[in-house]
Amino acid sequence: MAFLKFNKNELVNLAYSLKREIICAGKTGAYSNTSIVGCNTRRYHGLLAVTLDRFGGDRYMLLSDLDVSLIVRGKQFNLGIHCYGDIYEPRGHKYVVDFAEDPVPNITYKVGDVLFRKSLILVPDKDQVLIKLELLSSPVPATVLLKPYLAFRNTNDLTSQNNEANTSYQEVPGGVSFRMYPNFPDLNLQLSDSKAEWKYIPCWNNRITYSDEYRRGFDCTEDLFTPGVFSLKLSAGDSVVFSGATFEANPSQLKRQFNTINNKLPLVSGYRDQLVRCADWLITRHNGVAMVNAGLSWLKTGLLRETLIALPGLTLHGAKRPALFEEILDNLIAAEQERLTVRTTQVESPLYMAVTLQQYIDWGADPAKVWKKYGPTIKMILDSYLPGRRKEVAMHPNGLLWAQVDGVALTWMNAYINGRAVTERPGYQIETNAFWYNAICFAIDMEKRFGAKSSSFASKWEPLAAQVKNSFREVFIDPASGRLADYVDGYGRNMDTRPNQLYAIWVKYSPLEEEMFPEVLRVIDNELVTSRGIRTLSPRDVKYKGVYEGSQVERDLAYHQGCTRPFLLEPYIEMSFHVKGPSFTKRAEWLIEGFWADLSKHGVGAFSELYDGDPPHEPHGTISSALSTAALLAVTDMIDKHKEENL
Repeated sequence: MAFLKFNKNELVNLAYSLKREIICAGKTGAYSNTSIVGCNTRRYHGLLAVTLDRFGGDRYMLLSDLDVSLIVRGKQFNLGIHCYGDIYEPRGHKYVVDFAEDPVPNITYKVGDVLFRKSLILVPDKDQVLIKLELLSSPVPATVLLKPYLAFRNTNDLTSQNNEANTSYQEVPGGVSFRMYPNFPDLNLQLSDSKAEWKYIPCWNNRITYSDEYRRGFDCTEDLFTPGVFSLKLSAGDSVVFSGATFEANPSQLKRQFNTINNKLPLVSGYRDQLVRCADWLITRHNGVAMVNAGLSWLKTGLLRETLIALPGLTLHGAKRPALFEEILDNLIAAEQERLTVRTTQVESPLYMAVTLQQYIDWGADPAKVWKKYGPTIKMILDSYLPGRRKEVAMHPNGLLWAQVDGVALTWMNAYINGRAVTERPGYQIETNAFWYNAICFAIDMEKRFGAKSSSFASKWEPLAAQVKNSFREVFIDPASGRLADYVDGYGRNMDTRPNQLYAIWVKYSPLEEEMFPEVLRVIDNELVTSRGIRTLSPRDVKYKGVYEGSQVERDLAYHQGCTRPFLLEPYIEMSFHVKGPSFTKRAEWLIEGFWADLSKHGVGAFSELYDGDPPHEPHGTISSALSTAALLAVTDMIDKHKEENL
């Protein structure tokens, strides 16, 4: 029995099925992404998108779709589905009777007494998609027609019919090859059946509509080039494998290639298996360089903040590969020297490096080796925050960091509307200064234990650590309420109830007395915790937006003004165990159960970036988030550990 399945009634209901997406990712940076009935609803959807260094490392959609038609007893049945305005034509979803992932996505169609299955594999280490077509049962042989839809454009853009497109083709073994524009790679379309025929019928398929883009108020139509049709005959029990790739494949090996990859994929028998699979998809090795993809299918790879936060969860709790942790971290440090030590619009992110290394040590890494290797980087990061070093952030005489650039959001809450930050939070941000204090104390402790005997680092930084701790309390604790400010600017303390205060108690070296921890958790419990993560703003606030829907402006207003973030569950649950002890176990299990229930929503089998702040907490954002996946892996291990300790 497949871990993830849908029944016929769900599949034929487009209001249901079009909101559920399948995603497959490869190590090269390639991906396949579409809805569970094969209808593309976003500009990011398609069968083969690849990362192209020649165009700055962006992703480009080469093969948008592949329509499959069956001719049985002289009658043609088109199994594809496309949207034109509010009309769907053809309506191949009406033939769908089953969808499953075991272990690859496959759709089963029933046309009268004919049963047909389409299965998809994105080859892990190549820019290649394989589609296996099987005539499972049929009283008579069937003719199969395959019509490719070509895009050749950036995944962020849309294309239209134009005279610059090269619509000619070249013959290759088992198929044809296209290169619609200069500098693109060839797209080779090949079949395993040597008897398949190709008929060149060049045509632009105009005004295809992406319903999800329309709903969001974006440009939503494009023209795709359909160069022709492959045709072949299958009898009951026969199969053929289609390959779309940036290189010439060997047609005679396509079936074996598909079966070999399929057989090597581990079966998913539970939620943790699915988390591990998603974690693996979110780690790329493009050109041999291992990096974290922040989120499929449209977030970027190698982002500083997202990599530092997600790295322990993906590589240690997920893959259980410390060597991979270090490899990705080394690549990140090499690529992000400017942001780490010179300037950045993510002022807290370089300081998070200390948290990432602390988690690595807690997981079991040798602290002496960690400090020997990464200590110089931590010291350079700390030095870069000293007075006069950075333009975006200044260390004030009280030792705290003041981050302000007019109109710029310098923290992770960085949504913009018409060029203006929604949550600018200028001044002293609570999480930035908590990470600052933690990084200083971490460096002092590690240098004392593992640094050179002649080092003067500790004596230089210890007075500053004491000053930061005292100033933190004076600045962020509101005397009237005893609560923590979210940030402090020229007008005083901003007392918005946000999750950033959680970091002030979660960091290993907290600037607060432990007696304050229960109070901070009480505030978060009462106003921010939901069954799908932690809200970004209290519902009691007039700025609160509980639903992430509507226009771009409406969604950006909700993005950090109420939407929940699953990744915040990791620090929250860890601190709740710290304060409340083993009695919190059942509550912790409840807090992640909802994500298992939602595996059949949004991204099928994937873990979404964010959820509505209001019930029923529908998923949104990128459909497979590195932050969410990593946090859930860490939390499941945390819960298991507490269960074992209390047996």
